[in-house]
Amino acid sequence: MTFAPRTWVVGEVVSAATMNQEIRDQFNSIFGAWTTYTPTWTASTNPALGNGTINGRYMKVGRIVFAEILLFPGSTTTYGSGSWAFGLPVTSASKSTTALATVRMFDQSASAQYPGVGQIGSADTAVRFITSAGGTANVGSGTPFAWAAGDECRLSMVYEAAS
Repeated sequence: MTFAPRTWVVGEVVSAATMNQEIRDQFNSIFGAWTTYTPTWTASTNPALGNGTINGRYMKVGRIVFAEILLFPGSTTTYGSGSWAFGLPVTSASKSTTALATVRMFDQSASAQYPGVGQIGSADTAVRFITSAGGTANVGSGTPFAWAAGDECRLSMVYEAAS
């Protein structure tokens, strides 16, 4: 991950190790591997993953966070009640005004895809989504379809981190 650059002092002797850390390592972090994390999945009554899977990964470049979440419900997954929220890997900025969050939901039984958009608020730790399927509604246990094993929920986000 990138970090704040060093403040150089006049007359300082620069070593190879310092140059590597300040230039090479910073540059490499921009092109490095994504970091995995396990997102939380919550609602008014929390869902239970059961034998489903939820995976997350992110890359932070400066204060910009690129993140993805993949949810694959299983046969023992329960979907809770109310609007779903998925935990962010890094808290958003306290005055975040630009955030891009999209979702693609796939209903295997109908072989249908549903798009949606997300909202990441100020100093937020989770993202919530709405779908335009059948009007505008928050994504949850029965929206935009009756979720079941074999369905998919794929989220992509770009937002400013708090630090």
